[in-house]
Amino acid sequence: MKETQVKTSHPKGLWVLFGTEMWERFNFYGMRALLTLFLVNSLLMKEEEASLIYGGFLGLCYLTPMLGGFVADRFLGNRNCILLGGLLMAVGQMLLFTSGSVFESNLGLAKTIMYSALGVIVFGNGFFKPNISSMVGSLYPKQEKTKLDTAFTIFYMGINMGAFLGQSICPLLGDVKDAGGIRDIHAFRWGFLAASAAMLMGTVLFYFLKNKYVVSPEGRPLGGLPSKNVAADFEEGEAQKANFSSRALTIAGIAFIALGFFFHYVVGQNLIYTLIYSSGLALAGLIISDTSLTKIERDRIIVIYIVSFFIIFFWAAFEQAGSSLTFIADNQTDRHFFGFLMPPSMVQIFNGLFVVIMAVPFSILWDTLRAKDKEPISPVKLAVGLVIISVSFFMIATQVSYIGTSGLLLVKWLILLYFLNTCAELCLSPIGLSLVGKLSPKRFASLLYGVFFLSNASGYALGGTLGSILPATGDKFAKAKDLGIDLQAVLDNKVVPTAEQLSLLEKHQISAHNHFFAGFEIHNLYEFFMVFVVLTGIAAIILFALTPFLKKMMHGVR
Repeated sequence: MKETQVKTSHPKGLWVLFGTEMWERFNFYGMRALLTLFLVNSLLMKEEEASLIYGGFLGLCYLTPMLGGFVADRFLGNRNCILLGGLLMAVGQMLLFTSGSVFESNLGLAKTIMYSALGVIVFGNGFFKPNISSMVGSLYPKQEKTKLDTAFTIFYMGINMGAFLGQSICPLLGDVKDAGGIRDIHAFRWGFLAASAAMLMGTVLFYFLKNKYVVSPEGRPLGGLPSKNVAADFEEGEAQKANFSSRALTIAGIAFIALGFFFHYVVGQNLIYTLIYSSGLALAGLIISDTSLTKIERDRIIVIYIVSFFIIFFWAAFEQAGSSLTFIADNQTDRHFFGFLMPPSMVQIFNGLFVVIMAVPFSILWDTLRAKDKEPISPVKLAVGLVIISVSFFMIATQVSYIGTSGLLLVKWLILLYFLNTCAELCLSPIGLSLVGKLSPKRFASLLYGVFFLSNASGYALGGTLGSILPATGDKFAKAKDLGIDLQAVLDNKVVPTAEQLSLLEKHQISAHNHFFAGFEIHNLYEFFMVFVVLTGIAAIILFALTPFLKKMMHGVR
């Protein structure tokens, strides 16, 4: 056994999990690139409605990992949940393929199938996601836990190789326009079919390789049925089972309902967003109430909660990629790139590409700093990520302020935005995953990954809400002009549109009023992007200020 440890610094099981996750992300990101354009062009929804569905769908994808983590920890084990999740996601993509095949003859049925498809993918993702992340952490014995930042950065490269492939192949098959710029609204289904095939491939790969390679250093299979766990799976002196009293469970249930009322009726969130926010807070309260927790364990879990809160603002900005930034790429961007006219859904590809290029340099950077004893602690890395994404949105806000309602944004600015967002992501996402692995007590590992993914869910839900306040892009002003309506004058309340004009605007999916956020009216794209600059900038400053306190609460974990 020693010989393998000399030969390779990371266990072979990491590469099996890397490959499985790569095909799963191909499936997920490939579909994600097409989803909002499919909703608007084939299923004839308004952009703001598509943004809310997109945000809600992504949010639920990161809510169900709590359920998947719980089922794995208590009943099925990691590996069974990964297989179940993979099969469900492949089925969900086939349903989207079906929706993309029937919408012309039966729009109502196509919408029903689309919602069912998203529901199946949501549950599949919930079983898959926390369990594969949890297994990466399990591959390393206690004395090698320092390798986790590097291991998760490698794993993250797999995620983004999949994303890159999915965002190249699915748009080439599914986001097709002819020479005159007319979109083939029937092509989306081929992108969904490719996503389904990729998911099946990843599931089969894991099924055949798991017993040979996904094993502990002593060669025992990892992630089996929880009933087969042995004492060696836990740290010395660590409780082996969570201990929730019936009182704690009742209080968590009541808190969930009370928070639900607050978010739905006071804040005015829709039911899906309400579910995401209230379940996250209720679960966080339940875990911390466990009577078996020691003071050090409780302190470390509180650090996970604080970090998770700040990560919400990062994802709310980052996830504009699939909604508002895709609509801007579609409607107000010159997408010529070295003579090639990119499909709008493909512009997101640069994020995956940059992660693949930058993941190794970033892991070398952390290793080098660690060797010199200068590596910043995880919360500092996360705060740096928030600063970088704030800068990226300030840059794009400045650029759109120059082009007005009729100019085109050059695609290079979107590419630069994705480059900066990628650098921010590499300071934040794999580091956050690794931090949960280092701070979680074993009995809560999958459940705390569930809580961590809930911060993603809340960020996506907030991102969906923010994406839906996107002001009219240049194409809307041009279309309104063709209809004989001065849209700018209507939005500025200088002209009151007639009932006939309002119905014309509605028919062409154009909003006749500006949106509001936190009491402020959003008049143009500059103001829209500044919302993200302010949110992520303030979050970064507060997180930097909290660092000394968090360092103390981590009790020696870096």
